Amino acid sequence: MSAADDGALIAALRAAFGPAPPARIGVAVSGGGDSVALLHLSAQCFPRESLFAATVDHGLRAEAAQEADAVASLARDLGVAHDILPWLGWDGRGNLQDRARRARYGLLAEWAGSNDIPMIATGHTRDDQAETVLMRLARASGVDGLSAMPVQGVVQGVTVIRPLLTRSRAELRAYLRRQRVAWAEDPGNRDLTYDRIKARKALAALHPLGLTAQALAQVAANMRSARDALEHQTAAAARQIARIDGGDVIFDAAMFRALPDEIARRLLGCAIVWVGGGEHPPRRVPLQAARAQLSGTLGGCRIMMHRDSVRIAREYEAVKAARAAPDQVWDGRWRLHGPFTADDEIAALGPEGLAQCPDWRESGRPRAALLASPAVWRGGHVIAAPLAVDTDGWRAERIGGREDFLASVLSH
Repeated sequence: MSAADDGALIAALRAAFGPAPPARIGVAVSGGGDSVALLHLSAQCFPRESLFAATVDHGLRAEAAQEADAVASLARDLGVAHDILPWLGWDGRGNLQDRARRARYGLLAEWAGSNDIPMIATGHTRDDQAETVLMRLARASGVDGLSAMPVQGVVQGVTVIRPLLTRSRAELRAYLRRQRVAWAEDPGNRDLTYDRIKARKALAALHPLGLTAQALAQVAANMRSARDALEHQTAAAARQIARIDGGDVIFDAAMFRALPDEIARRLLGCAIVWVGGGEHPPRRVPLQAARAQLSGTLGGCRIMMHRDSVRIAREYEAVKAARAAPDQVWDGRWRLHGPFTADDEIAALGPEGLAQCPDWRESGRPRAALLASPAVWRGGHVIAAPLAVDTDGWRAERIGGREDFLASVLSH
């Protein structure tokens, strides 16, 4: 490898950001070879003053603090601002790798938000992508799972970009050796109790069969292309059969049943996310069961047949403890407008509140949906329940309507 190889890496990095990269770019640097190479390459691609590096210290190894200091030293030599973000949340319970990953992205997103950084780059490589595909294969994942990691995603409103996802781990380490830049090796990379390390070892064993990192990364790219096509078909189906009523998503039952199974499952998952406010659709097996039965609770939602429609409504149990002041958004979805007093609060209508609305059937909405609808309470009395009964001067506004739901279908 030579200077030409360095040029190819720099060109790949520039191309990933497109013709108009942000004025402020965050770089996540653990101290390992991939992320150190990303930082060094970024300093060759972009003005140093536009780069901001951060290292999350999970506090799980004695060497972690030294590795973070080494990244700080490299960043200083490169003229790049650097911060160390400590994680203090590990309590010894649950899946350590998953908890650490979630914490890492959360800390990085908070850091980026507080520093007006719209985009964070991570050092994931083609090898990481291949390992992810192998792990997803072991879980019998479908198209979405096998599409593995996207080049770009969003975490807490911050764009996460993986600009070196088409390059190999070996290329990046060769680059660092040519640049005479040191990196740290995490001893966890040899720990076979972790699924990713098992996948890494298996990948080496599968190489003679042609199941290389490059081949598996291509599988991920193929699956992402298939996923994009399925998402567009799902969006087309949503536009044809979906409507919004009282914050609920409603599908024409006959048309929903006529959809191909994969499209119906995706559409139902998107409705559950939009109504329930979750980050991701429910897992495939429970979602498939809900699609077949068209009843039950999932993802903080009630799925029910009502007249000739499939209705996805908020589940009362998921919101019965939610409270909001008159000027606040309730359940992340609702603003109520009307002649509030200082003693009022917004809460779910619930069984007690519904009993105070004897004419609720005139709304045309099912009881289960109205239980989870927003109401204005004063003491133990319902002052207004705009989705259950017409009340002069009161209005419930759902943040985002049908077009927002349709747009959300393509965002998943």
